[in-house]
Amino acid sequence: MTAARTVLAFDFGLRRIGIASGDTLTRSTAPRPAARAGSSGPDWEAIEREVRALAPAELVVGAPYNADGSEGALATAVRRFAAELERRFALPVHLVDERFSSLEAGAELTARRASGARRRRVRRADVDSAAAAVILGRYFAGEGKR
Repeated sequence: MTAARTVLAFDFGLRRIGIASGDTLTRSTAPRPAARAGSSGPDWEAIEREVRALAPAELVVGAPYNADGSEGALATAVRRFAAELERRFALPVHLVDERFSSLEAGAELTARRASGARRRRVRRADVDSAAAAVILGRYFAGEGKR
């Protein structure tokens, strides 16, 4: 049997970067605290804390595509972010189609709140990290593997 490896996933945004973790054995995913982003770029210290704390074997980044399959507006910024992750942490980085991941994550969180399974209100940072968990789930399902 292959040993479980931790994987971190990122949902890149200009204001926040959603983060989720999971492992290759159970293929379960869990949102982590989102990192801030701004005019000076991502909060690399927050991202580094997550990488150091979880010691992932690989990283996954959501690649933005439009509904018609063309590249989304953030595609260039996402590729730069993925390249910087690879440079900083010397880990393999995989790109996975993130189309509609935020909508899927938001709907799931809203449904959990409506059912009483979630007590606190749904914030944008929660949606961003839940979207990273959706992206990671897609990776575990076979998308984006090199």
